[in-house]
Amino acid sequence: MTGPASTGLAARKAAFVQLGLLLGQFARLQPWPDHACGLTQQEYAAFDEALKQAHVRNGWFTEPEVRHALQGLAAMLDASIMEQWLAAYPRLEVEREVRAIGIIMAGNVPFVGFHDLFCVLLCGHSAKVKPASDDAGLMTALLAMLSCFAPELAAKAELVPGKLGAMDALIATGSNNTARYFEHYFGNVPRIVRKGRCSVALLDGTESDAELDALGEDVFRYFGLGCRNVGKVFIPQEFSLDRLFGAFFRWKDIINHHKYANNYDYNKAVWLMDRVPITENGFLLMKEDDRVNSPVAALLYERYVDRGELEAKLDAMKDELQCIVGHGHLPFGTAQCPGPGEYADNVDTMQFLLELA
Repeated sequence: MTGPASTGLAARKAAFVQLGLLLGQFARLQPWPDHACGLTQQEYAAFDEALKQAHVRNGWFTEPEVRHALQGLAAMLDASIMEQWLAAYPRLEVEREVRAIGIIMAGNVPFVGFHDLFCVLLCGHSAKVKPASDDAGLMTALLAMLSCFAPELAAKAELVPGKLGAMDALIATGSNNTARYFEHYFGNVPRIVRKGRCSVALLDGTESDAELDALGEDVFRYFGLGCRNVGKVFIPQEFSLDRLFGAFFRWKDIINHHKYANNYDYNKAVWLMDRVPITENGFLLMKEDDRVNSPVAALLYERYVDRGELEAKLDAMKDELQCIVGHGHLPFGTAQCPGPGEYADNVDTMQFLLELA
């Protein structure tokens, strides 16, 4: 399962830059440019159709959300951003043995497993990819498109419908329950196993209306299903929830999505039956709670007095949190736009891959 890695790092990077340019086209709903893009008109139309049809197989993957995810990937694959990121890994230039890396992907957000595949292929390794059942065929469509203009690179990624089989290392993403299974079943290989995490926002009361408006992107994008979605806000004692409801108003049409609306109605009914105090505005439920995991269509909040004590509390919870939004942390509105060096669970995927024996 080993062999000399290809020395074509420049070719691999160029292929991903080209992919990024294409994904940007699809994100902006641009028509087929011409053959210079690397795809025929039919190949271009095939991927575009896969984007349009994803919601049929996964109701959460609406076309606007799928294209928004592509916009994030296009930014990640920008040539200058990629070079800046990879400058921290001089070992990438050194020839290494090819390893077979198993990748078990999540399916909560469109293309959520792309970054792992990106890292594996950039390193010159081969990937055995197991998309989530909720992937809606998106990863299959992306690899099919990649094979049209970078067949050698795409050939290094094998889609595996069943068991992964023999491999040299594993990158797996799932829930806390599946993480225990992964650790047990794949305990004989080097691995990155990611568990369930959530994200929070820390408000200090000095936020501008524009910042609170941007916070809506962190809360509602992908219907709140991502681990980088803010599911809880920490607010000062005197902070008015009306400021949040006002800032979030532009997201009001989210309630027209039937799966989101079903979650809204269900959670509201359960909390009302349990006589739990809630505040609502017709498309978002807000509940005061000391937990950090919120259900879909709800945002938890907790009031605080001392900022220093809260920061210490959040630091103690770092293994539960994916990211923190707020002054001194991630800027508002950027939680769902991670750069290539913002690794899930703060585990450096590139370093892991480059250090494989």
